[in-house]
Amino acid sequence: MFAGIMAVIIFLAMFILIVMDKIERHIVTLACAVLTIVFVFGIGMHSFTAIDETLNVRNIFTSSFWYQSGEASESTGGINWATIIFIAGMMIMVEGMARVGFFRWLCMKIAKWVRYKPIPIFITFMVLSSVLAMFIDSITVILFLAAVTIELAQMLKFNPVPVILTEVFCANLGGSATMCGDPPNIIIGTSLGYTFTDFITNTGAIAAISLIAVIIYFYVTMHKKIKTGEEVDASALNIDPSSVITDKKGFILSSMIFILAVVLLVTHAQTGLTVAIIGVFIAVLTFIVSGRHILEVLKKVDYKTLLFFIGLFVVVGGLEQTKILELLAKFIENISGGNAMIMVAIILWLSAIASAFIDNIPFAATMIPVIRTLSLTSGVPLDVMAWTLAIGTDIGGSATPIGASANVVGIAVASKNGYPISWKKYCLSLVPATVIVLVISMTCIYLRYL
Repeated sequence: MFAGIMAVIIFLAMFILIVMDKIERHIVTLACAVLTIVFVFGIGMHSFTAIDETLNVRNIFTSSFWYQSGEASESTGGINWATIIFIAGMMIMVEGMARVGFFRWLCMKIAKWVRYKPIPIFITFMVLSSVLAMFIDSITVILFLAAVTIELAQMLKFNPVPVILTEVFCANLGGSATMCGDPPNIIIGTSLGYTFTDFITNTGAIAAISLIAVIIYFYVTMHKKIKTGEEVDASALNIDPSSVITDKKGFILSSMIFILAVVLLVTHAQTGLTVAIIGVFIAVLTFIVSGRHILEVLKKVDYKTLLFFIGLFVVVGGLEQTKILELLAKFIENISGGNAMIMVAIILWLSAIASAFIDNIPFAATMIPVIRTLSLTSGVPLDVMAWTLAIGTDIGGSATPIGASANVVGIAVASKNGYPISWKKYCLSLVPATVIVLVISMTCIYLRYL
């Protein structure tokens, strides 16, 4: 009893401190992880086994962690080292691409392709944001996309705010389409043994339908807000996209590494290579290509996020070891009366609403053991609840300025350049789009799976 109470208190304290945002979130989760080990596993449970299972270090030294010859196996719980190693590898690859100017080149190339027309830029940048976010962290996507959008807006005399808002939303939507697109998906995939193909054929299909709907919605509601009345002769512009490339050889090699990463992820179910080994391999290749710039790349890697994950998994492990999450699963099953459609609706909207105000990463990590237990007790396929959780956490974060990291970054870049975005302006634009996608998602899940 004491262990369970302490696990809940520590978890709630962690969530409150993360939402308050007064202390860096990696410090919060690491401190709460230490408290979990001491008070929950040590004083409360007197169990070294619980500590060992939660730290999960021995899993790294098993062959199945790096290569799986048969069906993908589920994570044993605790710290999901596959997620952490994979994210670290992708971070290194992205920093290598950013160093050579890949993202700015891509944005400028597309802008030139549509002849620097504001409305075509508006539409193509939404698609670009979604596609890039399928494979690259949405923070990186928005960081570069928003900066280039403002640069083009000042050059072509259009309002960049509607464009940035739609880029943020589409980045979150694109991230929901693949296993590597958004951290919650990486956690869900590695924890439950799903592949890249599993995600792209399930959440990816829903995201594709939703993207068409939101592009239409955003065009109808925003295209008049983009034009400022001033006209610029685009034909007079003489911009060479290749001028933003800082290292041509590095650019070519980094592009090849990115393509290789995508191929390895798409085929990892067939090759048996796990996301952990793919992350390590891609990182090593990036180091080789970076040459004397290795330290520059390493310095820009977001180590704080990796530490945040480690602490988070330990705290959630405390809830799992004390069976608190089984009680939560039982509660949801009782409310739904065992009805699969009601259960899906609860998971989808609960995930979305919670993710609009709190970090969706800890929420997703917390809910994975819950949906696993729900599946066992209710008979509803785990796949259905996994896709529901992924969509809910990924899309729900779009509703408010603090719901996802990409939102915070997009607003910060706009404000820094003299285009402030208020809560009212943000929510009036993106809450309706969020609801539209959630309704589409729920309808798709009902029609396809139930």
